[in-house]
This record gives sequence, structure tokens and C-alpha cells, in this order.
Amino acid sequence: MTAQAENSSNHSEWRFCVAPMMDWTDRHCRVFHRLLSARARLYTEMVTTGAVLHGPRERLLGFSPEEQPVALQLGGSDPQDLARAARIAEEFGYAEVNLNVGCPSDRVQDGRFGACLMREPALVGACVAAMKAAVGIPVTVKCRIGVDDQDPEAALDALTLAVREAGVDALVVHARKAWLQGLSPKENRDIPPLDYSRVHRLKRVHPDLPVAINGGLKTLEEAQGQLAQVDGVMLGRAAYAEPALLLGVDPLLFGAPAPAADPFAAVEAYRPYMAARLAEGVRLHAMTRHMLGLFNGRPGARGFRRHLSTAGMRASAGLETLSEAVAMVSRAPLEAAA
Repeated sequence: MTAQAENSSNHSEWRFCVAPMMDWTDRHCRVFHRLLSARARLYTEMVTTGAVLHGPRERLLGFSPEEQPVALQLGGSDPQDLARAARIAEEFGYAEVNLNVGCPSDRVQDGRFGACLMREPALVGACVAAMKAAVGIPVTVKCRIGVDDQDPEAALDALTLAVREAGVDALVVHARKAWLQGLSPKENRDIPPLDYSRVHRLKRVHPDLPVAINGGLKTLEEAQGQLAQVDGVMLGRAAYAEPALLLGVDPLLFGAPAPAADPFAAVEAYRPYMAARLAEGVRLHAMTRHMLGLFNGRPGARGFRRHLSTAGMRASAGLETLSEAVAMVSRAPLEAAA
């Protein structure tokens, strides 16, 4: 085992993470993902400090115990507000609080948080220090390598030094710049070039700081390759669009069995949770929308998606609708089906 790989095993909390994704990683999604991997670290959608402090907390922050370990991602730039929000997160039972220093949307810029904070490393350090003083759970930061015309060498170094001094527990780096002028948030996920080597260099300079890498990773084999250089990997869209990928996380990256034998078993394991939520008035589609890609690559997968996207949208849709969709998918092993 290489020194880097050995170091990765010492920071296993962040060895594999599913990225926080707005409108996607809600509590129903996280319960479903937990049925596919017992070891992955899960993250909420970003919640602003204003919403935490003044909004409907149970609706915004509530989660199910089976989601653990789950982290709350916060958006904000006022150290005291972040400290108060972090205390609330800890009281709710979250395993970690993560500060968003990577989102490039206009709304985030107007609120002086997200990726624009890459320009204010001292402020980010003050935010981390305030949260660390307020809670006993890990405080982490998710950032970019820079924004706009910043030099990624200087920008990422400055941010890292500031949060290290403040006591940050881990750093998750999206390995590309964010362009705050001229690119939409969607374009910012694809157009700026990836620079994995910049994150690898950062890790070599800070061997005792847990560093996870994010951005553009599509397979577990790619993730495993990154673990030779960094402590952890974070997958976003690939994990969401191809949720069956998560069934390989525990065996490949943790040497442990997956919690479900296959995608069909995962659906069955999800049923009791879905039944309970349906009884509370939650619509079926609010839960099944997160599993549309579960059977990708299998005969019948298109019919499964179509049925859940049509019949599953009806107010009256229940578990029988899910059963009808699953019945359309071939249960033959993928090799035989191919």
C-alpha cells in the first residue's frame, strides 16, 4: 500500500461521498441511497443560514435516522449566523456540517456566499472558526480551485491555509474553476476544465488534512484511482443518474458487502419507508423520481422509467404502481441479458 493510500484509509469518513445537489438530494433520495451503500457519506441540499434560523426547521432539516452518516451543507458568510446554524444542525443529529464555497449561482453571489467566497479566504476561515467553536461534530468546506481570473495555485492555497488555521476537519475540492460571470450554474459543472492534478498537489502539501476530490468522476474505477492521491472522492450526477453504481461502493472501496444484493432487492428494502411516507400524504413521485435510473442497461428499463414518470405522477399512485414498473424490467443477470 502506498503512503497516500494508507493515509486515505485513516480518513475513511470521507472516502466516498455523494455530493449535495439542489432539488435532488432530499431526504427521500438519501434514504434510497443509504439502501445502496451503508458506508457512503451523504449530504443534504444546501440550506442557507437564514432558512435554518428563521424558516420551518423540521421541514428543512428533518431526516430519518437510517440516513446516517449524513451531513448538512450550509450556505452563508456571517460567522455568527453560521455558528448558530451549526449548533442547530448538531442538535438535529447531523454527523457533520459543511460550508458551501463552491456554488456559482447568481442567487448565491447576491447573498455573498458560495463560490464567490473563494475571493475572501480570511472570511471563510472566520466562518469555520466560529462553527468549530460552536459544535463538536466535524466542520468541513466544499470549494472550487478558484473563480474567474484567479490563479488556482494561489487561490486554493490561500483558502486551504485559512481553513486549516481555523481547524477545518476536511476539505472537498471540486477540481475546476467557477466562472461567476458568463457561465450558468449548469455550464459551470461542465465547461471549465477539470484539473485533478491541482488537488493532488494540494494533498501532497497537506498530508495530514483530509482532502476529497469532486468533479467529473463517473465510475467507481475512476474513484478508486483517485484514492491513490487523495483521501476521498465525491460523486454527484453519476451517483444520482445511475444509482445502481452505489451498490459497488461498499465492496470495492470498503471491503464490505453491499446492503442490497441487487437493484430489485433495493426496491424491496425501500418499500416500508415509502409506505410510511404515503400514509403521511407524501406523493409516490416524490420518492420514485430518485430511482428512475436504477435499472439503466437492463431490458425493460425504459418502460420502468416511463411508467413511473406517467402513472407514478398521479395523486392516487401507490406501491402497486411501483410494482407494475418493476415488473417491466428483466431479472436476468446483466451478462445474460446482454
